[in-house]
Amino acid sequence: MQSVIIANPIYDVVFKYLLEDLEIARELLSTILGEEIAHIEVKPQETAVETSASSVSILRFDFKATIKTSTGDTKKVLIELQKAKKFMDVMRFRRYLGDNYRKEDDVINDKGEPEKRPLPIVAIYFLGFRLDRIPNATVKVSRDYRDAATGEPIKETEDFMELLTHDSYVIQIRGLVGKTKTKLERILQVFSPEFQMEDRHQLDFKGDLEDPLVKKMVDRLVRAIANEDIREKMDVEDEIDRIFGRELGKLAQEKDKIIAKKDLELAAKNKQLLSERKKAEEERKKAEEERKKAEEERKKAAEKDKALMEERQKAEEERQKNIALQEQLEALKKQLNK
Repeated sequence: MQSVIIANPIYDVVFKYLLEDLEIARELLSTILGEEIAHIEVKPQETAVETSASSVSILRFDFKATIKTSTGDTKKVLIELQKAKKFMDVMRFRRYLGDNYRKEDDVINDKGEPEKRPLPIVAIYFLGFRLDRIPNATVKVSRDYRDAATGEPIKETEDFMELLTHDSYVIQIRGLVGKTKTKLERILQVFSPEFQMEDRHQLDFKGDLEDPLVKKMVDRLVRAIANEDIREKMDVEDEIDRIFGRELGKLAQEKDKIIAKKDLELAAKNKQLLSERKKAEEERKKAEEERKKAEEERKKAAEKDKALMEERQKAEEERQKNIALQEQLEALKKQLNK
């Protein structure tokens, strides 16, 4: 299998260089979306590398695309593409997405007149890290319209809902290894870490060079290798990653110290809680024994009362018998005296 040495597009500077070729960007985004993009433009002022104090960066592109639908109609959408090499607070992704929700664009209304309207948004995320519970290399999070009462699908769409919701695509670069199953995965092989060389700046690409889009991407990434400015910026990214790694190590040590301290505090609290539970259990058992003892005494007193009542009843019966006998004797005496 033929191999080609290409620049590693995991680097922001290389990724940016790759997608600055709008024809490559158009074909790549068409493949990701599974729809034909007839025209695409990128707003240079919206393309930026955002870097925080912790040296974590997000590479962001905003593309305005005209999509040709399966019915032959066209629609305009705003495609927001974000790439991050390392895990970070999800609020960054949300903030950039929120920026686009506030934007409007020139569109032609039903009367053929130009007016300002927001565009539907499609979000694409290239991740240089692994998600915790989803191993899939390419993931589409899509919307569908359903009757909430019956669950039946609704075929029609509505601008109101289209502008308030969006489809998302997540590409986990580290998952792009092994045998490809789809055209998208075959094209995304140019990002695959399985071609990583000892020099992290380069990949020894052994993918499908027969695919026209792959060939275009590989050719551009080959040119990136020869670009001195790009190589220097890759070195800068490496240094940032090293600094970030050291800072992350320090944070991890501090985290371990805090966790160890919390573990000791928790162990002390658990010991105290266990002692209190043991004491409470002993008191409960003592109270239960006293309750049983009181219950037994109550039963004995009830049995004694019952026996006393039986004796009283028996004595009353004897008394009634004696009275009856006495009356009989008195009656006999009266008869004898007559």
